[in-house]
Amino acid sequence: MTVAADLARHPLGTTPLPLLPMAQGGSWYAQDADDGALLAALEASYAAGIRHFDTAAGYGGRRSERLLGGFVRDKRDGVFLASKAHGDDLTAAASLAEVEGSLGRLGVEFIDLYYIHWPRAGRDMRPVMEGLELARRQGKIGAVGVSNFTVAQMQQVAEVGRIDVHQLGFNLLWRYAEEATIPYCSANDIAVIAYSALGHGILTGKYGRDPGLAPGDQRHSILPFRADIWPHVFAGVEEMKALAASLDLPLSTLAIRWILSRPGIHSVVVGARNGGQATANVAALAPAINAATFAQLTAISDAIMAHVPDKGNLFNHYP
Repeated sequence: MTVAADLARHPLGTTPLPLLPMAQGGSWYAQDADDGALLAALEASYAAGIRHFDTAAGYGGRRSERLLGGFVRDKRDGVFLASKAHGDDLTAAASLAEVEGSLGRLGVEFIDLYYIHWPRAGRDMRPVMEGLELARRQGKIGAVGVSNFTVAQMQQVAEVGRIDVHQLGFNLLWRYAEEATIPYCSANDIAVIAYSALGHGILTGKYGRDPGLAPGDQRHSILPFRADIWPHVFAGVEEMKALAASLDLPLSTLAIRWILSRPGIHSVVVGARNGGQATANVAALAPAINAATFAQLTAISDAIMAHVPDKGNLFNHYP
């Protein structure tokens, strides 16, 4: 596919495979998600040139790893696989067992990148890292990553292992990682991969002044949807939509490319539940977008962020 001149393919971790700065995510939570549509999303991403596929043991009750494993079975040598541990047993033995469980569900002998999915506040995460380093020495995984860690939590696990990648929530509505986390990663040669690029769909521009969430909808827990924050988010997104319209581009394209324009960001994980969504995601890598456009987006984002408190993460999730 055609890729904008400011974007480049590059390897990640220990695998020399050159990758576009985009990964297809596999965070399929909905029980009614259709396997055929999800496989179509994977096929569309692969056909468009995506080779980095990201999932986790905890996604979809371990269903995500099995589905992705079936998809890559005849493509293994040409794809970069990433997954994440899921468990509350923070021992080295349990960490190694998590890797082995993921290997089994994916149906592979090696995972290119394996993350500690979430830190546990006030808990010692070093044994988990020790387990992943053992898996690395045994040739079961290549790179080791963390996800959703603070600088202090990264410093703790770095005492017993090497962090290659940090995957964190980052988008036009949520940028606190720019203050300390991303600079720390840059200073310590840790690649940063952003997830939640479209802010639970907000940055597609699909929501109205009233987001219309039903009682019990899990999105009520997402910080930008909070009643006192949403009016500021909505106003800013309307400005972004107008900018996107003036360029004849989807807002989602601007949201993805803005992330990739930020210092210290290596790649972005995007989700898709069907082939059309996957194709649209990859198409975001093609257009030329100038620095002035990114500056306008940053200014709108600054105005939104003035009303978004730092709660640690977007999701009010504190395991």
